Amino acid sequence: MKRKETARVISQNEIAAGIMSLRLAVTFTDEMKAGQFVSLFSKDGSRLLPRPISVCETNREEGTIRLVYRIAGTGTKEFSMLQPGDTVEVLGPQGNGFPLEECTGRRVLLIGGGIGIPPMLSCAKGFAELPEEKRPAAVAFAAGYRSDDTYLLEELQEQAPVYVSSDDGAIGTHGTVLDAMKANNAEADVIFACGPKPMLRALKAYAQENGIDCWLSMEERMACGVGVCLGCVTKTAETDGHSHVKNARVCCDGPVFRAEKLDLS
Repeated sequence: MKRKETARVISQNEIAAGIMSLRLAVTFTDEMKAGQFVSLFSKDGSRLLPRPISVCETNREEGTIRLVYRIAGTGTKEFSMLQPGDTVEVLGPQGNGFPLEECTGRRVLLIGGGIGIPPMLSCAKGFAELPEEKRPAAVAFAAGYRSDDTYLLEELQEQAPVYVSSDDGAIGTHGTVLDAMKANNAEADVIFACGPKPMLRALKAYAQENGIDCWLSMEERMACGVGVCLGCVTKTAETDGHSHVKNARVCCDGPVFRAEKLDLS
């Protein structure tokens, strides 16, 4: 169950231009699942709404979580100034994560685009925590970057093979993650993905064409973060029991959905 608490900053450093890696001590690590997120609250009273950030890594022994985020506005700029020993209000764990248990004995492809890459690292480490008989038969990554600013790439490579793409061809395959998958003849029974909507739309179509089970994590803007305001709704193929229309609240119904349940048109 999510709860709000005061988290202590363990460390923070910039791992690429405008990309920060923040470690926080929290009490809910035993409840965290790969693909979930937390919300951070500003100390500035003029910024009432929290900022949702996906969890990149959970260390249950140390009681810490790692957030890898991009500085995108005044809120995240404030968080980027946090130093070891500082505190920040955090709400978590939030949302539904990826169903790791669906992957036993299957080939899994973890696909991240841009700031959607961090939760894919969380999934890989989540698989490693499972009993051996419940783990996937094989795991690989497809990671899409804007250029050669390849944050987290070395950490991904420590976990599994990585098929890299970049918008300008500076590294890996020139093009999208789907281009990199095809260039490397990537095969999968299950796809987990997080990234911009055009990428998710293409992956949904690819999975349907190839009979691949697919779960997608949506990156919608959020306001309240607890399902009240309906500010983060996404279109769905089925009628939602809460709003009685074809949409779902990303903050609490997601952020992870089965691909066929989403309308990404």
